[in-house]
Amino acid sequence: MDRPAVNQTAKTRPPTVLVVDDEIRSQEALRRTLEDDFTVFTASDAEQAQRVMESEWVQIIVCDQRMPGTTGVEFLKAVRSQWPDTLRIILSGYTDAEDIIAGVNEAGIYQYLLKPWQPEQLLLTLQTAANVHRLQQENQRLSVELRAAEPVLARRVEQKSEHARRSFGLNSLIRTPDSPLNAVCALVEKIAPYDLSVLISGESGTGKEMIARAIHYCSRRADKAFVVEHCGALPDQLLEAELFGYKRGAFTGAYEDRTGRFQQADGGTIFLDEIGDTSAVFQVKLLRVLQEGEFRPLGAARPHSVDVRVVAATHHDLEADVRAGSFREDLYYRLATVTLQVPALRERAQDIPLLAARLLAASGKALGKPVDGFTSEALACLTAYRWPGNVRELQNEILRMLALADSPRLGAELLAARILRTPALDPTADERREAGAADGALKERMAELEARVLKEALIRHHWNKSRTASALGLSRVGLRNKLLRYGLER
Repeated sequence: MDRPAVNQTAKTRPPTVLVVDDEIRSQEALRRTLEDDFTVFTASDAEQAQRVMESEWVQIIVCDQRMPGTTGVEFLKAVRSQWPDTLRIILSGYTDAEDIIAGVNEAGIYQYLLKPWQPEQLLLTLQTAANVHRLQQENQRLSVELRAAEPVLARRVEQKSEHARRSFGLNSLIRTPDSPLNAVCALVEKIAPYDLSVLISGESGTGKEMIARAIHYCSRRADKAFVVEHCGALPDQLLEAELFGYKRGAFTGAYEDRTGRFQQADGGTIFLDEIGDTSAVFQVKLLRVLQEGEFRPLGAARPHSVDVRVVAATHHDLEADVRAGSFREDLYYRLATVTLQVPALRERAQDIPLLAARLLAASGKALGKPVDGFTSEALACLTAYRWPGNVRELQNEILRMLALADSPRLGAELLAARILRTPALDPTADERREAGAADGALKERMAELEARVLKEALIRHHWNKSRTASALGLSRVGLRNKLLRYGLER
């Protein structure tokens, strides 16, 4: 028979207990012990207890073993079949303990207490039982809600995976139709579906991690984890602990088990950045993971097996390091099933305007300071500079410009001096070098430096000659003569 529905009042009132005991004194003693913390119902036999169960929401039953007509264990077996979510506690004399223990599993008894019971023990037992019952009910409710939500969750997971593919796939790599990066992207598209290890080479800041993400999100592993570890930032022991994990007590400070990066990436992809900075000792341990597909956490008795695709990156020339003996040859060939060389930003200058615009939009959103874009002069300066720090340096420069900006468009005057003084900004530099070569290298270099300083000052003062002359400590006539000498006009 179904029990009454749970209403809001039943949820908020004290937990309910049904005491079943044919001895009135014992029944009253139990009621007085529990009534401050529980809503207590009483019954003298199984039949009366059943009527209470049919009319009231009972969470816990405390039942005596010896009752007329039936035993407590037999009664609780019947309760379990009709009201399985009720927690069942039985009281027994010492002579009945073995019989109760034999029937605990069949009757689903939560706990039994031996007579004579102690009030503190009984109260603590029932308080714990009430918490257990509450958690069980909450788990049941959540299970129902999760089953109902499964179709919605599945759609959300699919949408999230599709969003990740758009955000981190090949479309996230900003480039023009004639960009040198296109050849790298074409190779990524070919190799991504296959579980091949990939070694990505390139200068720092060129976007090697973005290439690795694109490989992952274009692969069959796209719905699994993409895990990153910077191998050059940690000493061997810490790197081993980060990648392979450890057991509690494996070393001083290991107070609990730790899951390593390889286990976190199981089924997905792990990206090992700056792999060329690892030691020979660590390279041996990494080689075993690549060869056997298993690793041993620090302090563990047995190895763990994983299914992980490895993508590594380095700014080193690993082939040269192999020849020099500083990088293991067998590890290199395990990592470099496919190699990708990411071009430096100076080799893809045609991408800089598009890349700068995208970075500016993202930076403006992050700083809460959106702007309209760059002036044409600022873009010319950004495109002419060689960017030794590559995309990372460009991003930092845009952040700096944005922070300093007072107008809706970012002008060249906001650029750092090193960018404004780049020789490529001055088309007459080669002519001046040829003209000054006969007079000696020092004069040529001084002229080159003076021209750069003049150009920087003009840009910073928006080509206003009066303000530029004042800033440089020159007369207007003196400035005009120097501009004529170097051919510096806007």
